[in-house]
Amino acid sequence: MKHWIEAMRLRTLPLALACIGMGAVLALSDGSFNSLIFLLCCLTTISLQILSNLANDYGDSIHGADNADRLGPLRAVQSGVITSSKMRKAVIITSVLSLIFGIMLLVVSDISMKMFIGFIILGLIAIAAAILYTNGKLPYGYHGLGDLSVFLFFGLLAVLGTYFLQTKSLDLTLLLPASSCGLFAVAVLNINNIRDIKSDKIAGKHSLPVMLGLKKAKIYHLLLLFTGLATSIIYVMLDYNSINELLFLLVMPLLILNGLRVYKSESEKSLDPLLKQMALTTLLFVILFGISIN
Repeated sequence: MKHWIEAMRLRTLPLALACIGMGAVLALSDGSFNSLIFLLCCLTTISLQILSNLANDYGDSIHGADNADRLGPLRAVQSGVITSSKMRKAVIITSVLSLIFGIMLLVVSDISMKMFIGFIILGLIAIAAAILYTNGKLPYGYHGLGDLSVFLFFGLLAVLGTYFLQTKSLDLTLLLPASSCGLFAVAVLNINNIRDIKSDKIAGKHSLPVMLGLKKAKIYHLLLLFTGLATSIIYVMLDYNSINELLFLLVMPLLILNGLRVYKSESEKSLDPLLKQMALTTLLFVILFGISIN
């Protein structure tokens, strides 16, 4: 059980919950928060995140990205504590659980059949995206598309989907806070990929930092943090009423600290703690943002 818990990488869950939380606090500000829908959104997202982690463990081991040169936490299949066949079964089981939680969520949300089918399709795409990131003949995570996927699924789909299922409505301005979550989630991925540049090059994994190079990848990280904060500031300023609505800016020192430490980092090992710090900072940002607008 210990090895399975480690393979699930529970430290990544705060980031997933932060994105669902953003959709929930936006719905709450419109007076449409539903606790049961929120709970099922959380269960669906957690299962998808765990699915992604298990699938990545399997895929990176098969494709050679998890090798002796990798500096991150030891992977289960790579180290041999979980066999590849057992990991495949776990991926299948987690995929089914994700689908079941998703269907339960849609049933409770009481949406039209047309919307129901649309969300089922989106759910199947999300499951496929979680698996194909590092699996299959052409894993898209090996071709620089991981950042786009994270932005779409952690940002736009997670935030707007959670909001819509509770309010049954959408507004274009919601793309701004949704983009904040997406960009901060990409920042977490970027730290991970900067840390693994050397081992990814050896394995032929062309992540964005591999393609950009170390210096440009660090500048890209600063841009992600700046733009992520700026989009939420713009959202609040569109209907600004009180200084209290900018309470979420209290997270700025943590973002600045993260950005500077990544930019000034001289060793890959020093980047690993910044993954958790950035994920928790994103969760704190969402909490403060929720307080700001409610």
